Amino acid sequence: MKTLYKRLAALLFAFGVSMSCGAASAVASEAALTVTEKGGDGQITAQHHFTMEDLQQMPRVGFDTATIWTSGVQQFAGVSLVHLLATLELPTDGDGVLTARAINDYSVEIPLADAVEGGPIVAYERNGAVMSLRDKGPLWIVYPFDSDPAYQTEAIYSRSIWQLEEITVTK
Repeated sequence: MKTLYKRLAALLFAFGVSMSCGAASAVASEAALTVTEKGGDGQITAQHHFTMEDLQQMPRVGFDTATIWTSGVQQFAGVSLVHLLATLELPTDGDGVLTARAINDYSVEIPLADAVEGGPIVAYERNGAVMSLRDKGPLWIVYPFDSDPAYQTEAIYSRSIWQLEEITVTK
């Protein structure tokens, strides 16, 4: 009988540990976007975590544009990349690079110079609805492709990363 109680106690302990780990993961996963700053030496100098609510509290911008991944003109809304960086007091001029990483670890480099007024946004809505993970969300860096032929190049298309999870800014 003691062996049964010991086994039951061990199972309950293991269940409690897994539940507490799950709770910690849930808290950590509240951050929809992490922005990491690195110095020229590659050392992390700061890290910022934004919930979806944090992003939605920033000035909302949007545009209508066609993409090579969707059918027809789409309406995107979110926070401008330049405003997101300005919120962190990061300069957008110079030779810096943004490394954007998706949930599946796909990453792309975006020149810091791309972060301009009227440029790319970190979109959290498409056609008036929050984007799901299955629908290229919850965050997607989108350029206003239809606004300027300079945005209609393979280089620019490659920078439009969906399922965005982290941006690392290297100065």
